[in-house]
Amino acid sequence: MESTRQKKVSRLIQKELSQIFSKESKNFIGSVLLSVTSVRISPDLAYANVFLSMFPVLDTEDTINKVKSHSKLIRKSLALVVKNQLRIVPELNFHIDDSADYAEEIDRLLKK
Repeated sequence: MESTRQKKVSRLIQKELSQIFSKESKNFIGSVLLSVTSVRISPDLAYANVFLSMFPVLDTEDTINKVKSHSKLIRKSLALVVKNQLRIVPELNFHIDDSADYAEEIDRLLKK
């Protein structure tokens, strides 16, 4: 169960990463729209699992690998924004959020 501090830091990171991706994602991904769907942070606030939704993408693995290769630059951009709010900027681990695909598949199966 997440503590109140974890929830606050997760929301802060989600908000700031969304803004960073809207401004800077064209530099390393191209015309792909990235959305930060959720952030889960460790109890010591040192690691953050960031779940991304992408549109329109034919190859999600290639896109997530591009994001992972630029994770140091993204973390640095995040640090510049939250430096007065967080003592430690967490290490970012990016994952594909496939919950929309899963919900669509369940919906398709229920309609059969």
